[in-house]
Amino acid sequence: MTRSVRRTRRMLKLAGAGAAALMALSACSSSSDAKKSGSSDASASPKLSGTVTVFAAASLKESFTTLGKEFEHEHPGTEVSFNFGGSDTLAASITGGAPADVFAAASPKTMKIVTDKGDATGAPATFVRNQLEIATLPGNPDEVASLKDLTKSGLKVVLCDKSVPCGAAAQKALDAAELKLTPVSYEQDVKAALNKVQLKEADAAVVYKTDVKAAGGKVEGVEFPESADAVNDYPIALLKDAPNAETAKAFIALVRSAKGQKVLSQAGFLKP
Repeated sequence: MTRSVRRTRRMLKLAGAGAAALMALSACSSSSDAKKSGSSDASASPKLSGTVTVFAAASLKESFTTLGKEFEHEHPGTEVSFNFGGSDTLAASITGGAPADVFAAASPKTMKIVTDKGDATGAPATFVRNQLEIATLPGNPDEVASLKDLTKSGLKVVLCDKSVPCGAAAQKALDAAELKLTPVSYEQDVKAALNKVQLKEADAAVVYKTDVKAAGGKVEGVEFPESADAVNDYPIALLKDAPNAETAKAFIALVRSAKGQKVLSQAGFLKP
């Protein structure tokens, strides 16, 4: 073998070793970059935990309960605790210092009680709308076919209190129809008004479509055109002193997401 041939082979071996070393170095660098990237992603999306306390309008009970379970399933280690009731009562509790993370009201007016006191973070977002319907006994034995029929002599009708969004909406619809109605009672939230019919303590109640739907066959719903003049917007907001703000933000995001909107639509709510 000539000296020239041996020199050429030696150079090829050195070149091969160098290429192998370069590939190994590149692989180590890529692995290190991937680890750094993974670490960065993990820190950007911290694991959610703890309890989120949500104050929500009574009409949201069924759909929010479903969303709460979905949220807990998506984020193990979290818990969603609800306080459902009349929006005005909930707003008063919040401004009075009750600890809560999220407020979902049945009207901008009741949300304003909280925002005017500076107890909400950022501008509230409207996430659904709701429309009124007359709830009657199953089979509609009194043949209620319109809002005017509620003024029949001897008919026991229940309304939400005027301070509550469903009551304010009902009064707006009555004004649009130029009707005066004296109910047998005013209730503090829509579920209480509906319950009067379910217990046969009243013949009819003006409630939300969503509540009629949630009651199933326990009541029968009657639509009326004046309800179009009294549709309520539902705003949701993160509260200023939220004990669990990050997890609360994630719950609000679920409510406003396509998945959340699907649950709300199935419950009978209208798109914002």
